[in-house]
Amino acid sequence: MNPKSSIPIPQSGPTVFLVDDDPSVRKGLSRLLQSAGFRVEAFASAEAFLKRESPERGGCLVLDMRMPGVNGFELQEALAGVVGSLPIIFITGHGDIPMSVRAMKKGAVDFLSKPFDEQALLAAIAVALARDKAAREQRVKTQGIRSRAKTLTPREREVMRGVVAGLLNKQIADELGISEKTVKVHRGRVMMKMAVKSVAELVRMSENAEGGMRSAGSGR
Repeated sequence: MNPKSSIPIPQSGPTVFLVDDDPSVRKGLSRLLQSAGFRVEAFASAEAFLKRESPERGGCLVLDMRMPGVNGFELQEALAGVVGSLPIIFITGHGDIPMSVRAMKKGAVDFLSKPFDEQALLAAIAVALARDKAAREQRVKTQGIRSRAKTLTPREREVMRGVVAGLLNKQIADELGISEKTVKVHRGRVMMKMAVKSVAELVRMSENAEGGMRSAGSGR
């Protein structure tokens, strides 16, 4: 729930989710971020943030460290490993070096002690949004690769694994007990279905998908 403000709230683009139990902080930061052109959704607690009903969209999380109930660290841990989880920027009035190190080791983009420079926060948000955008683009890319891999026949998958492993057509043929000519036919179909023009591109696709293509190929 955004604080009332005369500043127009952007209706599209990434969202900065703000979680802080201090009403004055929520109001002040919401106005700052809206004036900088960001869409803002503010919450008074981690629990309220977790209960939000909104479609997945790009953004980042500006999170107070010390709050009643679920604190910032606990929320960070709850979101850890969740697909599509937002990059986190911690803000706190009671920070110390061990606390900041712990937060950064767990993946936080930045750790800012109150009162912090507004430009430092905006710079951290820019980094967080860039990280979120790159992660989302990679997920879309990976999903596309996995979808194409699912169109392969079992034999094409076997040939693809051999090609990605760097085996020659003859080696793949010997391993699978088929003719080299048949391997060439399957290899051509793999290249077409995976929409690649070279073996190097097929290998890069596999690497960029973090094994997604191979895992899809191993299913029967």
